[in-house]
Amino acid sequence: MIILYLLTFFALTFLLIKSADFVLLSIRSLSRTTGAKTFVLSALLLSTATSLPELFVAITSSLNGVSSLSLGNVLGANITNLTLVVGLSGIIAGSVAIHGEIIKKEVMMAIVAGMIPILLSIDGNLDRIDGLILLAVYVAYVTSFFKLRFIEIGTHFLTHKFILRMIKNFKHVDQLVDKSLGRLFVGIAALLFSADMIVNLAKKVAETLNLPVFIVGLILLSLGTTLPELAVSFRSIRTGQPGIFFGNLMGSIIVNSTLVIGIAVLINPITLVNVSTEVFSAVAFVLSFILFWLFVRTKAHIEKWEAALLLAVYVIFVGAQFVRI
Repeated sequence: MIILYLLTFFALTFLLIKSADFVLLSIRSLSRTTGAKTFVLSALLLSTATSLPELFVAITSSLNGVSSLSLGNVLGANITNLTLVVGLSGIIAGSVAIHGEIIKKEVMMAIVAGMIPILLSIDGNLDRIDGLILLAVYVAYVTSFFKLRFIEIGTHFLTHKFILRMIKNFKHVDQLVDKSLGRLFVGIAALLFSADMIVNLAKKVAETLNLPVFIVGLILLSLGTTLPELAVSFRSIRTGQPGIFFGNLMGSIIVNSTLVIGIAVLINPITLVNVSTEVFSAVAFVLSFILFWLFVRTKAHIEKWEAALLLAVYVIFVGAQFVRI
C-alpha cells in the first residue's frame, strides 16, 4: 500500500510541476500578446516561477488544516536547494563559476530571509502577525529588486500610454487573450487539484508510517517540489549562465521563506508540535547555508569536491531524519 501511495505521490507532484509550467506559459503569453509587461507580471514570472508548486501546496495545506506540511516543505526545499541541487549541478558541470557582487548580495538576502521564519517560530508558533511580517519582507525584496520597473510603470500610468496601449492591443488580440486566459484558469485549476490531492495523500502517508506530517513535507514533498529548481539549474549551467543558476536558487529560498510561509500562516497559523524536529531542520538549514556561503565567498567558483560535500550533507540530513524517527 505504501508503495502505491509513494508512486501516486510522485505522479501528482509531476502533475503539480507541469501545471505550474502551464500557468507560467499562459501568463507569459498574455503579457506578450497584450504588451502588458507590467511589474506584476514580471515579478510573478521572475520571483515566483519555480516556487509555484510550494505556493499552491501552502494554500491547500493551510485550508486543509495541516500548515505544518507547508512549513516542512519549505524548510526541506531550502535545504535541498543548497545541498542536493547545488551538489548535483556542480558534480555534473565539474565546477560552477560565480561572478558579480549582485549574486553575493542575493546570497546575503537569502540567508536573512531564510532565518526570519525560524526566528519568528522561537515562541513555538507562527501566527498571522508573523505571516504579515513575512509578506512585508517579501514585498520589500520584490520592490527593491524591481525598483526601476516601478518607475517605468509609474511613468506609463502618468502619461496614459500604458492604458492606451493596453486598450489598443486588446482590440486586435481578443481571441488570443481569451485563449491564453482559458489556459491560465485550466492551469490554476490543475494546480489546485494536484496540490489538494498531494496534501491529502501526504496525510495518509504520515498516518500509514506513523510520522508527523511535517516530516513528510520536509523529506518527501520537498524533494518533489524542488525539481523545477533542479531543471533550471542544469539548463542554466549547460548554457553558460551561472548568474541565473545562483539567482534562481537564492530567489527560490527568499520566496519560499517569506511569501509561501507568509500566505500559509495567514490562512491557518502554525503551532510547532514536534519542536525538536523543527529545531534540527532549522540548524541543518543554517549549517548548509554557512557551508555554501564559505564556498561562494572564498573563490569565484564551486569546485567539484565542494559540490560533492554539499551532496553528502543532504544525504546525511535525510539519513538523520530516519534515524531520529
